[in-house]
Amino acid sequence: MALETEIRAALGELAPEHLDVINESALHSGHSGDDGSGESHWRIVIKAASLDDMSRIARHRAIHSALGQDIIGRIHALAIDIQ
Repeated sequence: MALETEIRAALGELAPEHLDVINESALHSGHSGDDGSGESHWRIVIKAASLDDMSRIARHRAIHSALGQDIIGRIHALAIDIQ
C-alpha cells in the first residue's frame, strides 16, 4: 500500500471534513533525509471538527497519534496545516 493511502486511512479516524495529503519528497531530492523512496517528505492540510477545541500542540499530537509509530517512523519530515 502506498504511504499516501496509509496516511489517508489513518487520519480517517479524525473524521476530516477536508484532507489533502501532499507528497513533497521531490522538492527535497538529494537533501538530508531523502532516502530515495520518494516518500520521505509530506504535507497534510486538514480540517476536522474533532481538532477544533484543542490547542495547537494537542492537535499535532492527535495527528501523530492517529498516524501511529509505523507511519511516523517512515516519514523524515511532516508539515501539518490545520484549517
